[in-house]
Amino acid sequence: MTIRTSRTIALRLATALMTAPVVMPALLVPTVSAAWIVYDPTNYGQNVLQAARALEQINNQITSLQNEAQMLINQARNLTSLPHSSLQQLQQSLQQTQQLLREAQNIAFDVNAIDDAFTSRYGDIEISATDAELISEARTRWENTVAGLQDAMRVQAGVVSNIDSNRSEMSSLVGQSQSATGALQATQAGNQILALQSQQLSDLIAMLSANGRSTALSEAERATAVEQGRVQRQRFLAPGSGYQQGNARMFNN
Repeated sequence: MTIRTSRTIALRLATALMTAPVVMPALLVPTVSAAWIVYDPTNYGQNVLQAARALEQINNQITSLQNEAQMLINQARNLTSLPHSSLQQLQQSLQQTQQLLREAQNIAFDVNAIDDAFTSRYGDIEISATDAELISEARTRWENTVAGLQDAMRVQAGVVSNIDSNRSEMSSLVGQSQSATGALQATQAGNQILALQSQQLSDLIAMLSANGRSTALSEAERATAVEQGRVQRQRFLAPGSGYQQGNARMFNN
């Protein structure tokens, strides 16, 4: 075999290898259903960051809902009315005091009645009045003074009787104020305490008025008694017809 023949054979073998199909072992060729798992650190970090942000947003929403719920609860408490009311008790105390003032004897707490009484029974005394009239008017004035003193003591007794109920009501209102669950309850408790104080001031005014009335009647009686004494003295000293001579019978002669 010559060199030229050897080259020809080698060339044909190379051509045959190039055109023939390639057959690979089964272990080296992957199947169609197999998948490759690729780990990307950057993508994984971004996913974790997005999940953390989403969780934070959810937590913020939960906190916001909790705050709104607490705000609604506080508003409900602020709008809750006070379960205790002292209005009826205060009105009863005021009505009791007013009733005592309306029962004032002889001279009522009325401007017209006072003017009429002082015009007819106090002040100037008519010099022409008889002794019987003077005695009757003096007794009427004395009765007015005694009645005024009695009325003052009755009002004082009524005011004193209100002290115990006012003390109990004050204790209850202070307890309600301290245990108030909202602004409305605290305000209502404070308003009722002020109303109780107003009732106590009304009792004080009524007592001062009754005492002043009794004092005024006593002074008016004293002033009128002085005027009546002046009139009686004037009548006693007034010149009369003088001594008139007459016959006298003594010892049944």
